Amino acid sequence: MTKHVVLVEDETNIAEAIRFLLGREGWRVETLANGTSAAEVIRAARPDLVMLDVMLPGKSGFEILAELRSDTALSDLPVLMLTARGHARDRDMAMQVGASRFMTKPFSNEDMLAAVRELTEDRTSGAA
Repeated sequence: MTKHVVLVEDETNIAEAIRFLLGREGWRVETLANGTSAAEVIRAARPDLVMLDVMLPGKSGFEILAELRSDTALSDLPVLMLTARGHARDRDMAMQVGASRFMTKPFSNEDMLAAVRELTEDRTSGAA
């Protein structure tokens, strides 16, 4: 079964790089460049993982994450938060809102892939 990720990232270069890397690992990557309808798309898609930028047009990653965590059907969905700002307060806020993991851009390809594997390992092995 193909693994599915919804990537909400407004920087085209980053979105394409992540799509390429995850595609090589067998993931189906659905991308959104705007936060406005992200929570609705994620609810409908039921992905294995969400990768969510903090600073987005329309709605912030923090707002989207809060919506996801308030939905009991999505409360345990792994969410990897991405940000260009490495401030401790951003990391703290992401964890308070319910991020599964937080990565500061730029990150290495291997670090990102390791985080994706780690976040989805329990879900896929638990479902088998």
